[in-house]
Amino acid sequence: MLIIHTDGACFGNPGPMGIGVVVYRGKKKIMEISEYVGEGTNNIAEYLALIRALEIVKKTGENEVHIKTDSELLARQINGEYKVKDRKLKPLKARVDGLMLGMKVKVEHVPREENEEADRLSKRAILQ
Repeated sequence: MLIIHTDGACFGNPGPMGIGVVVYRGKKKIMEISEYVGEGTNNIAEYLALIRALEIVKKTGENEVHIKTDSELLARQINGEYKVKDRKLKPLKARVDGLMLGMKVKVEHVPREENEEADRLSKRAILQ
């Protein structure tokens, strides 16, 4: 099983966005991503980070993943606790749902201090 920390950042809202993804197999870090992803909102950046994480899971052939995010909104929407009302997020949620098919996915909201590495990577992507 993979454990993946994700974060999306946005300078201004809307503004330039970056994503940070840190992938672990057990306690061993196997990959990290810091990527500029265009202009948009913080919530869009959070979704794009999750999508990138799920794409990585698919490429590795794993079928079980534990995603950790400091976005409570993202975690609650993915877990079905909140409806997705923002029209810009609806297609992103549909993409997430499609990527999760056939996988066992746990999406957990964690405090920001437990997600510092992904946070740093997401902000670094914007500043490069």
